[in-house]
Amino acid sequence: MTTTTRNRSHVGTGRQRRAAPATTKSASKRGVLRTRSGASRPVRQSGHRRSGSFVVLLVVVIALNLIGLVMVLSASSVTALDETGSSWFHFQRQGIWFLLALGGLTATTRLDYRRLRDFSGLLLAVAFGLLFLVLVPGIGTSVNGAQRWIVIGPLSIQPSEVAKLAMVVWTASLLSRHAGNIRDIRVGLRPVMLWLCACSALIMLQPNLGTTLIIAFTVFVMMYIIGVPMLPLAMCAGVGAAAAGILAMLAPYRRARILAFLDPWDDPLNNGYQTIQSLVGIASGGVGGVGLGNGRAKWGFLPFAHTDFIFSVIGEELGLVGAVMVITMFVILGIVGIKIAGEAPDRFGTLLAVGITAWLVVQAFVNIGAAIGVLPITGVPLPFLSAGGSSLLINMIAVGIMLNIARQARV
Repeated sequence: MTTTTRNRSHVGTGRQRRAAPATTKSASKRGVLRTRSGASRPVRQSGHRRSGSFVVLLVVVIALNLIGLVMVLSASSVTALDETGSSWFHFQRQGIWFLLALGGLTATTRLDYRRLRDFSGLLLAVAFGLLFLVLVPGIGTSVNGAQRWIVIGPLSIQPSEVAKLAMVVWTASLLSRHAGNIRDIRVGLRPVMLWLCACSALIMLQPNLGTTLIIAFTVFVMMYIIGVPMLPLAMCAGVGAAAAGILAMLAPYRRARILAFLDPWDDPLNNGYQTIQSLVGIASGGVGGVGLGNGRAKWGFLPFAHTDFIFSVIGEELGLVGAVMVITMFVILGIVGIKIAGEAPDRFGTLLAVGITAWLVVQAFVNIGAAIGVLPITGVPLPFLSAGGSSLLINMIAVGIMLNIARQARV
């Protein structure tokens, strides 16, 4: 009788032992991703795999980079020959940065994005340190009245690019950790707005209104997605928009840019010159373009053709077909980014994907909007296409993070 009792007890314990891991495993697969409506859906993790989103995003980004390398060579060949004696100067530099950026993308694709949560504060501290250093005379380098670069030997670093990534990672970390009580503005909205204002102030001292607006827009989109209350969020957005408008009108050169955007022909040889030449170049391309390397805008007519206005060179040399192809690639990037965010295994991954997607797509269309004359000139580069090393490196690192999220997508 004692033996029978022991056997039954042993059998019961065995069932409990076998059942416990299954319950734990089931619980580990479940999570909650809440939308603004309050609905929730189960979250399940899968093993590392190359999903359709992974492949499409990688192909689009590499294609944009290759197009960018070709167009940088074409757009900069004339000015590079005049300034350095070699038509290949800017192309070679961009090629080196592309290889470094490819290494950065590979590294972040392999690094579990969740580890970024532990380093979000350190990354933000580094970004703020660089934003301070760039303002120090003798450390920061001034170009055309803007002190935005730190030159180290042959390399130049733009701290505001690092700040974009740092703000996205830190904001995603904070909001995901406090998602349970995100409607309390003291734990979500208030700390994010404090750091956003501090970051914006440092960037505006360079000055760089375009980058400030892109970072602010990105952060607001992330707060909206996680469910920060609409009324205080809208009030903060309104105050920010009013502040941006005041800052734009207070600075004479920014006010001149806005007025030139409204009517570039009012001052065609000065403030409206870049917009007019950009439009002339795009119009000259027609449907099929004048041919790769045959554009005339880059012959000194269009300043910064290989950086801020590379889309104009694309429109002139590759025509409407080439311009639409580039725009379509950014649209695809946006769609795939949203899909990756929706399939992310946790809130942190969702917010990272949303933030990076918003940042890259909005920056692309701000640059394109300036090139075609529907937005004021802001001086922000076209992601993956414009010449600029630190911008390309940070953009590719950000894409690598998205690729890592895509590899761990929910089933």
